[in-house]
Amino acid sequence: MLAAIRELNYRPSSLARNLSLSRTLVVGVVVPFFTSPSAVERVRGVVAAFEGSPYDLALFDVESADRRQRAFDMLGRGDRADGLLVISLVPPAEELERLEAARVPCVLVDAPSTSLPNVVVDDVAGGELATRYLLELGHRRIAFIGDKPPDPFRFHSTRDRTKGYERALRDAGAPVEPSYIREGTHVRHVARSIAEDLLRLPDRPTAIFAASDIQALGALEAARGLGLDVPRDLSVVGFDDIEIASYAGLTTVRQPLVETGRRGAELLLEALRGETPAVRTETMPLELVARATTAPPPARV
Repeated sequence: MLAAIRELNYRPSSLARNLSLSRTLVVGVVVPFFTSPSAVERVRGVVAAFEGSPYDLALFDVESADRRQRAFDMLGRGDRADGLLVISLVPPAEELERLEAARVPCVLVDAPSTSLPNVVVDDVAGGELATRYLLELGHRRIAFIGDKPPDPFRFHSTRDRTKGYERALRDAGAPVEPSYIREGTHVRHVARSIAEDLLRLPDRPTAIFAASDIQALGALEAARGLGLDVPRDLSVVGFDDIEIASYAGLTTVRQPLVETGRRGAELLLEALRGETPAVRTETMPLELVARATTAPPPARV
């Protein structure tokens, strides 16, 4: 038998061997709106962490509730992937039950959970950080542009950043003006339209805090289109510190996008080795990066 194997130059099938061991050596990565700059940065961290490991990555870009459901249906059975990394969304309760029943390790990134290991930032604190900085510059009329999240994805970041924004205003004794709080889809041209509406108000804001750098760039475009100088007439703060933010000179709240992706992947690799995480939730630090889009408000607008 051994002689025949040598003569035929037979090599065992890695697929068959993995199946016999009940392993696929595949890890599923579920990402909503993968082409968004923040998602790309997080996936870069994931790829770096898995480099040199025996696992291949299967990336699922989910941009609708149906696609999200198909991804979880496929990956939650245990015969398609050994583990699951979910970025920026929380699996529904029924999916969590299926993953647990199938013994598929799962780690969340940018999504809080009381039942799964997760890597997050404190978005409430981030909203406070940005708003408090503008207040310290002397701004009182501060607007907020956030996402209008589609329910199926259960996004939490805009909600929490809004809470931080409102808390900072209240703590400073500044008004929380409902007409200054606007939401729209997470794209630049929508944010530009929202900012144009804000900047045409009779008592327009002197500063805008946007829930993402992409939306902040839309606000900058709106100001330029209306002939307003940034930062003399309007200050703008974003959130994320994506690569283009530094080129635009955008003041922003930096979250460690690459590092959160890398750390989430490291936790999943530990789980795949049978290790239990020391803590359920790891909270990564935030930092305000002051650049060229913020300054004290004009004397009076």
